[in-house]
Amino acid sequence: MKLIMAVVQDKDSNRLVNALGEGDFQTTKLATTGGFLKEGNTTLMVGCKDDEVDLALKIIEDNCSHREQMVAPISPMGGNADSYIPKPVKVEVGGATVFILPIESFYQF
Repeated sequence: MKLIMAVVQDKDSNRLVNALGEGDFQTTKLATTGGFLKEGNTTLMVGCKDDEVDLALKIIEDNCSHREQMVAPISPMGGNADSYIPKPVKVEVGGATVFILPIESFYQF
């Protein structure tokens, strides 16, 4: 048995949860924050059998798209102004960061 932990952008989370449900995967959804943009994201925990991991990964890949987003610069409050970029820049966001962990035992009460 495996535990898949997928960190995805909030914009992709509902679509992904629905797609995983259609694939008969049960998920636990956690609201999380982090990353370069310090924006909200979603961490999904999916328990599955070893032979179902590839299908779960395919569903995650198909439902978490990469896209570009304009990011407004943050002023260098007391920092070094030499590295300050005064206009918005495009950064790539989205996709999924996935961890697959082995599960020694599983209990449901």
